[in-house]
Amino acid sequence: MDFAFNDEQRLFAETLRQYARSKLKPEYQTWDSGTPYPREKLRELASMGITGLRVPEAYGGAQASYVTAGIAAEELARGDYNTTLFLQLGAMCADIVARHGSEAIRQEWLPKLAGGERLLALGLTEPGAGSDAAAIKTSARREGDYYVIQGEKASITFAGSADGCILFARTSGAERGSRGISALLVPLDVPEVSRQVYRSAGEKLTRRGSLIFDGARVPADHLLGAEGTGLAQALGGFDYNRALIALACLGAAQESLDETVEYAKQRSTFGKPLAEREGVSFQIAEHLTLVAGARLLAYQCLALCDRGERHSKEGAMAKWLGPKVAVDAIHACIILHGWMGYSDELPYVQRLRDVIGLEIGDGTPEIMKGIIARETFGRSYMIYK
Repeated sequence: MDFAFNDEQRLFAETLRQYARSKLKPEYQTWDSGTPYPREKLRELASMGITGLRVPEAYGGAQASYVTAGIAAEELARGDYNTTLFLQLGAMCADIVARHGSEAIRQEWLPKLAGGERLLALGLTEPGAGSDAAAIKTSARREGDYYVIQGEKASITFAGSADGCILFARTSGAERGSRGISALLVPLDVPEVSRQVYRSAGEKLTRRGSLIFDGARVPADHLLGAEGTGLAQALGGFDYNRALIALACLGAAQESLDETVEYAKQRSTFGKPLAEREGVSFQIAEHLTLVAGARLLAYQCLALCDRGERHSKEGAMAKWLGPKVAVDAIHACIILHGWMGYSDELPYVQRLRDVIGLEIGDGTPEIMKGIIARETFGRSYMIYK
């Protein structure tokens, strides 16, 4: 087993860490008000290769490995955890468009996605269909050369700012089940699409919210893959993205712990640095160990994905453990910094609010445990099939 990154990956990690600390970290709190993220900032991320990591080289991207994408998620989160969502959505959407889009769709969207000129959302979740994705009700009815879309998507990352959406909708008459669900690439600059941005506790940069489709018409050639294959396209990306989520959470936690180590060396109480107090140093030691273990699990998932091997269980394990470990570590950093840790002068409360959001997104802890159990015992032992 090889636990080392290659030279190119190490250089990539070092470059992104420097960028995250010098460019992203000083502005982290700026975007906590929900101010739209400037497109020039997105293009700056694109210049670092972030938005095009999974875009094929023929369309202007890097077509990097999933392990490399994990490195990017971990390092960017040290500066601004929320910027990793551009990486996550960019990777998943690029994979779907590259594999299932027509050549015209690939030419239209992939170069602009890689260059930071366009931003795609992933429209799966609905008010009544979260983890139970087969229960979605949004419909796409074929009328001649168009699909007419009716329905609402909820809790959509970048709902307030995306240029397009990979939408999952029913193209058959069935009200439930996965076989009637198709994927379409829907431009969002039409009057039949409206947006609602939520007032979330964290992840405000992402402008999470709802997309409402009231008879929006999209050309039939915007169908991605064959009708009825949409849900399989979506689920194919969730396993590796769960590892990216874990690494983003762990990157924010690791930065918090690194900062707290330096603080504990400098802050003295009763004549001694905090670092000499076992009540402090042992806490940090425990959290560093848990972060390191969760990190290896996430990279194991991505390495399996790169090799084309099954990684559903490892992805679910990483997604359950990574955010949990990160939340606990960041919470400890707040306490160890005392009253200043709880203030807006330091980034810990914002990091905690942000990371908690992805304890929920892409599947709650309960859903992750269900996947782990399914992969361990087999589907015949599951309560839900």
